[in-house]
Amino acid sequence: MKITTVGIDLAKNVFQVHGIDERGKAVLRRQLRRAQVAVFFANMPPCVIGMEACASAHFWARTLQGFGHTVRLIAAQFVKPYVKTNKNDVADAEAICEAVTRANMRFVPIKSIEQQAILSVHRVRQGFVKARTAQANQIRGLLGEFGLVIPQGIYNVAKRVPELLEDASNELPVQFRHLIERLTAHLKEQDRQVKEFEQEIITWHHGSELSRKLEKIPGIGPLAASALVASIADAHSFDNGRQVSAWLGLVPRQSSSGGKPTLLGISKRGDTYMRTLLIHGARSAIVAATKKVDNTQGWLTDLLKRRHPNIAAVALANKNVRTVWAILAHGREFKADYVPTLMAT
Repeated sequence: MKITTVGIDLAKNVFQVHGIDERGKAVLRRQLRRAQVAVFFANMPPCVIGMEACASAHFWARTLQGFGHTVRLIAAQFVKPYVKTNKNDVADAEAICEAVTRANMRFVPIKSIEQQAILSVHRVRQGFVKARTAQANQIRGLLGEFGLVIPQGIYNVAKRVPELLEDASNELPVQFRHLIERLTAHLKEQDRQVKEFEQEIITWHHGSELSRKLEKIPGIGPLAASALVASIADAHSFDNGRQVSAWLGLVPRQSSSGGKPTLLGISKRGDTYMRTLLIHGARSAIVAATKKVDNTQGWLTDLLKRRHPNIAAVALANKNVRTVWAILAHGREFKADYVPTLMAT
């Protein structure tokens, strides 16, 4: 009995394992506790192991690779069609084992420890940004109940609130003034945390050669460059730049049938945080392009003449992602005047 393929249903404590031989016959069905997983697979001959790309998947992938196994991570939505019965751990492990054997299955690149670490900083920073925005809106809303309206923007909150608290003519109760002071101090602390995380990301960016390459692309800064390098992991896992754009949700959704293509708005699949960074960066590049027109941004200027700036921002973000893939996959440097060479047919 030689096990060639194994599917693992990951969990916090109890793992379900399903294995098949070269003929596709199930020869292994076993439940393992967390402490047993490493020992079990360390004693197993090398084989192909499939897992869903969920919590702790990259950790287990690196661990099992160290034992000589070939590990492949699959997005959960691609495993679901192979579940034959009601959902349970046994059925999920069998479905993963079957999905990993498909020749046309798409796999998730395995991230290194360094990539996971910098992405964690990105996620925590984004959490503080959301909390900071919520805190500013709460302060604005509370003051609005007393007839004091502050313009939108965190900058206006930090600037106008001290003036309102010092103004005795607005008749704010003392207790309410102390409350707003505490909320404002909390807002400043959140802003300080965001800036510290940004500095950590920029420091990592300066130490990464690939990240510095991507920063040269108009519309991509240190935040987007570092997040792209850490998220894409291995550019060779994508066949072309359009696959990366589709992975990030920067291509149109399709509802085609009967040979008639129907394209809708952008799909918004994939990583929302990454897509936000790219589109905001594209908006900055558009502002710069409108102030200074050159040959490298001529296509963007022409696009802005006939389409809305929001559409142009998504188009530029899409173009930048394809450029990123070419740089990472082929080891190139960004050239603003690069002209692609057509292959001879």
